[in-house]
Amino acid sequence: MNPLGVSFCGSRLRNPTVLASGILGVTAAQLKRAEEGGAGAVTTKSIGPEERSGNRNPTCVALPHGLLNAMGLPSPGYEAMGEEWRQLKKMKVPVFASIYGASVDDFRRVAAYVADKKPALIELNISCPNTAEHGQAFGFEPSVAADVVEAVKEVSGRVPVSVKLTPNTHKTVAVAKACEEAGADAICAINTVSGMAINIEARKPVLSFKKGGYSGPAVKPIAVRCVYEIYEAVEIPILGVGGITTGRDAIEMMQAGASAVGIGSGVYYRGPNVFRLVCDEMREWMRGNGFASAKSLTGAAHD
Repeated sequence: MNPLGVSFCGSRLRNPTVLASGILGVTAAQLKRAEEGGAGAVTTKSIGPEERSGNRNPTCVALPHGLLNAMGLPSPGYEAMGEEWRQLKKMKVPVFASIYGASVDDFRRVAAYVADKKPALIELNISCPNTAEHGQAFGFEPSVAADVVEAVKEVSGRVPVSVKLTPNTHKTVAVAKACEEAGADAICAINTVSGMAINIEARKPVLSFKKGGYSGPAVKPIAVRCVYEIYEAVEIPILGVGGITTGRDAIEMMQAGASAVGIGSGVYYRGPNVFRLVCDEMREWMRGNGFASAKSLTGAAHD
């Protein structure tokens, strides 16, 4: 028996670690690196309705306790990814496809195309904080988020749908509940925290887009709190994301309520093998603390 094996939205994962969208997900070859590094599943970079170059440089800066980025959702557009999809078919772990749009119709159109490629899951990015027109509006209001979910579920067929939520609103839990009621199969929480850095000598923001999304160790307490609250409000599984770099981090997120954990910035801190390292640390902790399976960790911190 594999003590770290978990199920997530109908997919069997060899372990609960998932490459989060936005890191090592631009090409199939990069996703393969995460697979070889031990990931239980991988998520593509967000796929959009048309070609998009993203924001101009500088788009990312390392700060003392995390990364601040404003990539701006670069994408070749969903219709230009034929060869990538052929390569993704060769992956040995489940592939989650992240998609975004500027309108409900965009989400529906991209989801219909992507669902035909039969990924293990479609993840709806309704929460990117660093673009002008593909921003967080969908993730701020429960009714608007529900509209996106309903539209995608109409065309997704048997492919499960997860929704990636923003922490930059007091309505995160309400949005999660609305998505569940609209038919979402899972929740992904959280996306990056909106932030900013200023070069005081230049007297200018460091990023060309001025603000960006903050990730890394500093956001873990925010992510844990969001997952904990969402777990008590919904019945569908949660992919917990935000600041996970060690096995203890992953266990904490799962005890808060996550069924699996997404790792993004952790790749920057510990390299592409971070997934294997995290799993080794999880096994060691579980052996010493009486947990026979990763599944039993989910929600363990709730009364």
